[in-house]
Amino acid sequence: MAKPTLQSIADEVGVSRMTVSNAFSRPEKLSADLRTRILATAEKQGYAGPDPAARALARGRTGTVGLLVTGRLGDNVRDAVGTEFLVAVADALSDHGLALTLIVAGVGGEVVPARDVPMDGALVHVSEPGSPDVEWLRRRELPLLTVDQDPLPDVPSINVDDLAGARAAAQHLLDLGHRRIATLNLDPPSPPSLERARGWAEVLEPAGAALVEAGAAFRPPEAAYDAALRLLERPDRPTALLCFSDAFAAQALRAAEALGLRVPEDLSVVGFDDGPLATSLAPALTTVAQDVTEKGRLAVAGLLQVMAAARAADTPAGSAGASRTVMPTSLVVRGSTAPPPTDS
Repeated sequence: MAKPTLQSIADEVGVSRMTVSNAFSRPEKLSADLRTRILATAEKQGYAGPDPAARALARGRTGTVGLLVTGRLGDNVRDAVGTEFLVAVADALSDHGLALTLIVAGVGGEVVPARDVPMDGALVHVSEPGSPDVEWLRRRELPLLTVDQDPLPDVPSINVDDLAGARAAAQHLLDLGHRRIATLNLDPPSPPSLERARGWAEVLEPAGAALVEAGAAFRPPEAAYDAALRLLERPDRPTALLCFSDAFAAQALRAAEALGLRVPEDLSVVGFDDGPLATSLAPALTTVAQDVTEKGRLAVAGLLQVMAAARAADTPAGSAGASRTVMPTSLVVRGSTAPPPTDS
């Protein structure tokens, strides 16, 4: 049996090849009745539609947007905040009839996704400065938008006000009376972790607080646990701990329990993110809230604006503008913080 083609469908319906093609890619050009007849004939003949690569070439668009992330998908979905952002981006793109292509940073070989995978634009959500993957995307002159990154020249960005959030968390501990305060931050650092460290220091150092700093890798979770143990086993054990994320704070709670310390009676713990994890812990976590779902929605909306402007002007993406959106944060006080022990 001959393989079905645009021509075989056109012959049976009695229309041109272009009309059949329009039924799949430009349905607004046909009446509903004619398109229904063409699609029914295609289904009867077993025709799935025009070749996606050929259709993308003809239209000048692929219908997909890339999301550049650090680490494997498994690492990202184990983190509730990372999953929330990924879902928000995918849903927002779906609302506009676009697909999501996940690009993992640092993948090399014969195919380099940032260099070789077709896409109409990309969201950059990586931590490493000077990423070669970002450079490939820029060399392709794709419309870009960065999220939680140091802004790039001529590239719009979405950032969280990490600095203000960190300041609020540190001030909360000072107001409770804490003066021996430790921080558990990300190592190697990322733009958000650097801003949070700066915010903590700007509040604690002028107050004369004894500040002890420790770092841990994002994965595995035991890295944060081990770092928290080292902090809490010090002879001058801190009475409060500021954490890079709720996930780090959860490991700090585990470490405190392992050492027989009570939270918040012996140790106050503050997280960052206010994801689902924060309220599932015991005690519920005092943390800095950011709206991750809104961040994903704004990121997609901003990228679509850049893509539309670039198409309208028929110019490289950077000329469409480079707006910067900084999203607010807020301190949420729950049961994991209290005044320091009276003997401290």
